[in-house]
Amino acid sequence: MPAAEPASPSAGAARSAAGSGLRSVSYDELDVPTPLAYELLQGPLARWSHTDAAHAPPTAVLVHGILGNRKNMSSFAKMLVEGFPSWQVLLVDLRCHGESASLPGRQAGEGPHSVASAASDILALLRQLKLFPRVLIGHSFGGKVVMSMVHQFPAKLPRPVQVWVLDSLPGQVRAGGGPDGADHPGELISLLRGLPMPTPSRNAVMDTVLAAGFSPAIARWVVTNLRPVPGGSPSAGPFAWTFDLDGIAQLYSSYESTALWPLLQQPPAGLSLDFVKAERSTFRWGGPDEDAITAAGHRVHLLPNSGHWVHTDNPLGLYQLLAPSFGASPDIKQWRTSAGGGMPQQHHHHH
Repeated sequence: MPAAEPASPSAGAARSAAGSGLRSVSYDELDVPTPLAYELLQGPLARWSHTDAAHAPPTAVLVHGILGNRKNMSSFAKMLVEGFPSWQVLLVDLRCHGESASLPGRQAGEGPHSVASAASDILALLRQLKLFPRVLIGHSFGGKVVMSMVHQFPAKLPRPVQVWVLDSLPGQVRAGGGPDGADHPGELISLLRGLPMPTPSRNAVMDTVLAAGFSPAIARWVVTNLRPVPGGSPSAGPFAWTFDLDGIAQLYSSYESTALWPLLQQPPAGLSLDFVKAERSTFRWGGPDEDAITAAGHRVHLLPNSGHWVHTDNPLGLYQLLAPSFGASPDIKQWRTSAGGGMPQQHHHHH
């Protein structure tokens, strides 16, 4: 990750990602109290200022899964705004996750922690930023969060909204017996809650997670959520979790039991709802759930060569599925050349 240039408040407190023409505005650069830690990643043609919301560029919201944080989705967000340079993407840390867990405005343990309350946090943030997104994308737990966001709108959407649910289902969660352990977040959460904190090293936590039978990828991902304790050293520790594990346990239990079928059966006018099913998903796709989704008039797209982590396993394939929602058919060859060399030659117009 390139080092950020010092932000000058006069420049709208925007930082340029080195050389790419992308700009990133994050919550700690704007002097506005906020319900969630967030970052707005803007394509080279997108201009947004919280003082001039009337002319907001088209906006997509990307929501991570349980035990994750907004950085999990940031490289996929970059791909989107490089391909669609007039768009901006809002990345959030869900309640109890990432930097949102320690925001000063949040009382510790302020519940109930549920899919619905996680969704209402994002709705509150969007109201505060005066943004009405055109596209909502949620992975796993985040998939139910974006469905719940639409469910909480009043009956009529003010503008059409496209929702993409990445490897998640509307109903009760029945994790399958996938080979890589990623399908048992409930077990992973219990394991992590049992670890004494602070811990002397990230490796100690990785070893415990591996010994419990989780994959190296999961172990590496989990320790990205460790931070040095105040006064500790960035390399030598000791370390503690950034996230609130007790709150996360409540969120996951809500995820397992929350059913959003009513939204699918009576969607508001203007909603398009699409599901992406990973070819090697750890969930039991197929059967009655998938049939019920398509019977209600919504689409299910198969993403080949991918496990549950669709945005890292097959980002290009996922980009191709999502691109029509951003107003264009993607020219992948051109995307690849332009990603290396600055601006795409062809501009996508949004009216």
